[in-house]
Amino acid sequence: MKKFNPEQAIRDIQHFGEEGGVVPVIDVASTSTFMDPRDMEKTFTGELQGCYLYSRHSNPTVNIFGKKIAAMEGAEAALGVASGMAAISCTIEQVFLNEGTGQGHLIASQTLYGGTYALFKNVLTSRGIKVTFVDTTDLKAVEAAITPETKLIYAETLSNPLLAVSDLKALSQLSKKHHLKLIIDNTFTPMIIQPLLHGADVVIHSCTKYISGSSDFIAGAVAGSQKFISSLIDVNHGTVMLTGPVMDPRVAHELYLRMDHLGVRMAAHSKTALFLAQKMKKEGLPVIYPGLENHPQHHLMKELSGEGDFGFGGILTLECKDADAARVLATKLQNNKFGLYAVSLGFSRTLMSCSAKSTSSEIPEEERSKMGLSEGLLRFSIGYSGDAETMWNRFISCYRAK
Repeated sequence: MKKFNPEQAIRDIQHFGEEGGVVPVIDVASTSTFMDPRDMEKTFTGELQGCYLYSRHSNPTVNIFGKKIAAMEGAEAALGVASGMAAISCTIEQVFLNEGTGQGHLIASQTLYGGTYALFKNVLTSRGIKVTFVDTTDLKAVEAAITPETKLIYAETLSNPLLAVSDLKALSQLSKKHHLKLIIDNTFTPMIIQPLLHGADVVIHSCTKYISGSSDFIAGAVAGSQKFISSLIDVNHGTVMLTGPVMDPRVAHELYLRMDHLGVRMAAHSKTALFLAQKMKKEGLPVIYPGLENHPQHHLMKELSGEGDFGFGGILTLECKDADAARVLATKLQNNKFGLYAVSLGFSRTLMSCSAKSTSSEIPEEERSKMGLSEGLLRFSIGYSGDAETMWNRFISCYRAK
């Protein structure tokens, strides 16, 4: 079978401007005209598909951005939304609505972005959805957690922040065996891995991160079957249509244009991250990076990525003695212009954060301890700007400084 090339798939999606411009125009209209009033009525009842009705339902500019996301993921369809969290919450609730009453049980990885954990633990449970957090790298534990009420399994391709690699094929087989949906957050590995091609049902992105690449937008996307994406904007039951977290067409237009060079950027992030991780390992530092051969799932990630051209991603972590040591090192690195102490990831410059005190702080200390997340773990989103050797020299001089 021919290897899937996401870069070529994205490149082959081309939309022209109204006067033949090489880029599409931005359609900012909030509502659209129907020349035949009966067509509007049919659109509301679902008899007529593909018509623009109202921008909370669909927008031409947002739709063409969705086509780029779908191409990258090898999906039938995709939809841009207002944020990554909107993508997660609307997807989860839509699955439960499509599967029955809107209630039931989901199994989630115990290691997740803190905002996702808080959504599941504090919000979904208040709405009657039961949640069980398990180590999704332990397939026996996942299967043991399945109940007659279970509707889906949720995991991240690369867990945030511990960088465990999900065995997508095995999780997919388990999901299909028990007639569950497999939902995968692929924010850390766009271009690198296509979860749908390994059996996932729905893929989620926080486009705020790598897809934006400039830390200047909040945005999200959902990719999957045409049936599922259409269900999100159904006028009677669609969670995006009815809760309203739509993507602004101006944001969609910017992101559409940035998709063409996403592959170049991901390869550059990965190249610098691997260089720094190898240097740290050689120095004997406690670094975690899936591109290193001592990573527990290194070979699994190579298999899932097809040993592609985009590397192993731009995220690595370093275990410091404690939170104070992590803060001290990060401060030195920021002062020495190695990186910026800030949450998020995917920026052209390196961003650093102490996960237990920031993006994973919503997870109770007991749970963080259970998953192996220490307060001294410093997460790096490695940028690609600057000379890699110079950046290494800045890093190691700070690390060695007393």
